[in-house]
Amino acid sequence: LAYFGEGAAAQLAGTRRLILAGAASPVTFFGYPGVPSDLVPQGCTVHTLAGPVGAAAALEDLADRLAPDTPVPATLPSRPAPPSGALTVQTTAEAIGALLPERAIVVDESNTSGLLLPIATAGAPAHDWLTLTGGAIGYALPVALGAAIAAPDRPVLCLESDGSAMYTISALWSHARENLDITTVVYANHAYDILRIELQRVGAQNANQRPGPKAESLLDLTPPALDFVKIAEGMGVPARRVTTAEELTAALQWAFAEPGPHLIEAAMPSIGG
Repeated sequence: LAYFGEGAAAQLAGTRRLILAGAASPVTFFGYPGVPSDLVPQGCTVHTLAGPVGAAAALEDLADRLAPDTPVPATLPSRPAPPSGALTVQTTAEAIGALLPERAIVVDESNTSGLLLPIATAGAPAHDWLTLTGGAIGYALPVALGAAIAAPDRPVLCLESDGSAMYTISALWSHARENLDITTVVYANHAYDILRIELQRVGAQNANQRPGPKAESLLDLTPPALDFVKIAEGMGVPARRVTTAEELTAALQWAFAEPGPHLIEAAMPSIGG
């Protein structure tokens, strides 16, 4: 579902039955005055098919019961070509979509920098996607650690935002200590852009309601600027910084080709400039 409540509500509009498999009933990430947080459309019946354990098998059984003779689609969307030019939300997503390995486990906390990932990876080989299920941040690095330990024969791609990473940055040391096959991409826009967006959405960025300079500075991750290459290398993880789509493509190829942990710091633009 879309991150913003309006988009998710539009996706679910007209739904008569909502089947939950390994998921809770959908709500918005944030609450807004006068706006319902419950995303289930009026008149829609919610059915819980399975909890977190056995959800995939339950969905397969349901499909076999409801449409046993329906063929599996033979074609998938094509993978994007390796992109060129500046690093943007689109080019970073295309680089990942072009190179994502088969059977990869993607741990996604890219937040505002990863909005186009679902489209760009639709044609990639079969993979699993673990994403944020609530408003808390900082989960991706330790979840990638757990995924790599649970499935040591599968590559793990950890997509992390710079502000979120600082909550659990010590997990990189464990990535190195256990020599886990985890490629971490840190989207470094040096800001909490998601909070800037939410301030705009509640009207707190209007000319007559702008936060003071001290409050606005809390959404800026400089100074000092975080150097994730040095941080990673200090914990034993080989790292590179990239500033273009071509460099990101080359860095992903490097990380996917070598077993063990790697980190790529991607210099991204911020909505604040």
